[in-house]
Amino acid sequence: MTLRNPKLLLAIPAIALIFVFMILPITNMVEMSFRTPGESAPFGDDFTMMHYDRILSDGYYWAVLGRSLLTAGVVAVLCLMVSYPIAWHMSKATGMKAVFLYACIASPLMTGVLVRNFGWMIAAALNGPLNEVLLGLGIIERPLRLLFTQGLVILALVHVFVPFMVLPINNALRNISPTLVEASSSMGASRREVFRDIILPLSFPGIYPGMILVYVLAVAAYVTPALLGGQMVSYMPTLIIGELTGTFQWPFGSALAIVLSLSSILVVVLFTALTSRLMERSKA
Repeated sequence: MTLRNPKLLLAIPAIALIFVFMILPITNMVEMSFRTPGESAPFGDDFTMMHYDRILSDGYYWAVLGRSLLTAGVVAVLCLMVSYPIAWHMSKATGMKAVFLYACIASPLMTGVLVRNFGWMIAAALNGPLNEVLLGLGIIERPLRLLFTQGLVILALVHVFVPFMVLPINNALRNISPTLVEASSSMGASRREVFRDIILPLSFPGIYPGMILVYVLAVAAYVTPALLGGQMVSYMPTLIIGELTGTFQWPFGSALAIVLSLSSILVVVLFTALTSRLMERSKA
């Protein structure tokens, strides 16, 4: 017996990986979210909707979900604001300058997540460098409580996720033909008009995946919010991990994870719908 299309064999490993590491875990988590709590085990044998009723009827979980989604959105927007100028300079750089810029952008990823967050904890302490600089400049009269705040969590997430935004935007900017910019300028278009009508639409194929990637990574981040937010600022991932490993309430933790996943997907769909015109302009 011969296979009509032998090339399909090349897809079998990818299909197997997707099935084993994505479809099976998600299916198991969905099933677990409907399980009853167990008395002597993490879950029972029956099925129930009580976990979703508890989440949807409790304002606390709505507040934590909203904080998680809003924080991820703010991180994505700030990453875009920081990354676009960097990507612009990288797209124009050549030789050793380009190598140096790539190394600087990749540097946050070369440090372990625990080391990086402990560094932020030291820097943001009451007697840490950040407060000392602000006191030395006369901006503040007394040390600020920077640690265990939502602002510090956002700052740390932006620090580590900037590379995921810079690289796709840099690739999109490099694909823009210089002749388009030169032609627009020669016809009397100002720099602002060239950026608005030419560069920004054509660079959107890099902005879109960067925004989606950073948003998804930020909304699912656990270590940074847990260390830098602590007990003062709660996020959905920290609640989920607490239910799964702390109290061993696997059904309720799974329900929290499903709610977070569905909410994140909804935000991505809305973002895609709102930016569909820019994507169409980039293909024109």
